[in-house]
Amino acid sequence: MNFVRAAALAPVSCLIALAHAPAGAQDAAYPTKPIRVIVPFTAGSTTDIIARAISDKLGASLGQTVVVENRAGAGGTIGAAQVAQAAPDGYTILIHSSSHTVNPSTFAKLPFDTVKDFAGVTPISTLPNVLVIAPSKNIKSLSQLLSAARSRPGSLNYASSGTGSATHLNAERFRLQAKIDATHIPFKGSPEAVSEVISGRVDYYFSPVAPVIGQIKEGHLVPLAVGSPRRSSILPEVPTTAEAGVPGSEFNFWIGMMVPSKTPRPIVNKLQAEVAKALATEEVKTRFAAVGADAFVLTPEKFDAYIKDEIESNAQLVKAAGIEPM
Repeated sequence: MNFVRAAALAPVSCLIALAHAPAGAQDAAYPTKPIRVIVPFTAGSTTDIIARAISDKLGASLGQTVVVENRAGAGGTIGAAQVAQAAPDGYTILIHSSSHTVNPSTFAKLPFDTVKDFAGVTPISTLPNVLVIAPSKNIKSLSQLLSAARSRPGSLNYASSGTGSATHLNAERFRLQAKIDATHIPFKGSPEAVSEVISGRVDYYFSPVAPVIGQIKEGHLVPLAVGSPRRSSILPEVPTTAEAGVPGSEFNFWIGMMVPSKTPRPIVNKLQAEVAKALATEEVKTRFAAVGADAFVLTPEKFDAYIKDEIESNAQLVKAAGIEPM
């Protein structure tokens, strides 16, 4: 009787094994077709520059075409939503910035769940923002800027590349820690913000380094401090805001890779390993150095935890700054 039952059950077991085999084999063979990398910002943005540097190396190491697609708009939520809704098979990847962890606090409603709908692969880089001001303002140090702000409360204004952007939150953390009163003026992007600061119509701006390094070298902008925890490798002589007298004002701007939440773990792990390998190459190091970026790698599990911590930290900052959800 036992033999009969075993014989009857054997085909079922075989069918189960066969049902699972293709998925495992497919994961092991990944990738077998081109991969799309969605960047939720415009071409030429800092996130786009980092994404293309990594995607070029991934294409070579994985033996497949990796196509970068820019899906800009709504603070990065349009491109992120596209990835959240994509098939969880490793062929649609999101490379986003730390604004991904700000959006839950600055948008009243999102078309996705920032934690549940994505799986972290790894952060890729950190980049400092640099506080710049026009030479016409005759302010050459952070202490002089603080003196001007405190002597005329509310008289200074500062630019951002949009409400809730990293440039905005960096400026807000600085303002709160420095205990100064200044007016926020948001723009559509970094180019407009930089132009207004150079003209003198706006007083200062926490800009990503890449869009302003040329203007700094040509003397059109004065760098007073960087908002990151560490000095910038491309502006090593410029102090951090903490070093210049405003402790606790650091803001960590990062760029990282995510995939739809149900992507098989072997694929997530493979992507993480390939990114780590790419970051160790001289080619990527050179391209990162040109924009002042530093490599930043975590395991997928630690990146997921990091994202949750960032969401909570940014929520506290948004609330303290009085930023109303859109």
